[in-house]
Amino acid sequence: MSNEEMEKNAQAAAEVSEAMEMAAEEPMLDVDTVLNAQSEEVAQLAEQVAALKDQVIRERAENENLRKRQERELLNAHKFANERIVKELLPVLDSLVLGLKAAQESADKPEAMAQFIEGSELTLKMLRENLAKHGVEEVNPASGDKFNPDVHEAVAMLPNPELENNTVMHVAQIGYVLNGRTVRAAQVVIVKNS
Repeated sequence: MSNEEMEKNAQAAAEVSEAMEMAAEEPMLDVDTVLNAQSEEVAQLAEQVAALKDQVIRERAENENLRKRQERELLNAHKFANERIVKELLPVLDSLVLGLKAAQESADKPEAMAQFIEGSELTLKMLRENLAKHGVEEVNPASGDKFNPDVHEAVAMLPNPELENNTVMHVAQIGYVLNGRTVRAAQVVIVKNS
């Protein structure tokens, strides 16, 4: 064996010896200690999993309760959405009932009929004002107005040499628009000249 090989072997032996000394200085891990530490970690993780499961269950229940509450509120909103307008229309109804009662009680008196007509006109005015307050507008085109299929419904076509084609000749029934949306189209007779 050459000197060089001997030096390499000596160096390798020294490294092995040094590694063994270092390993001897480090405390040896006890299997029970390792298992206990891992068991504690597993127990902590199990507690965290249980807590997260509980949290998920509670959040699901809370979401379900919220959904049910929103459904109830929406149902009530639909049920009572018109309560305000109904309250405002009740005086109009009362006025009509009183007017008819008064007209029936004094039908043989001419001045009573004039009062009935006046009362009916006031009631109609009150009704129109209440509807306007809630965004309801009349669609009552004048004779000669252009036919608009968005707010008019043609119920008949008649010739009229004094008016242009596709214009309104006569309104059969007034229509109504609620906040820009047609609730009932005005029924109109339109001009159709040959």
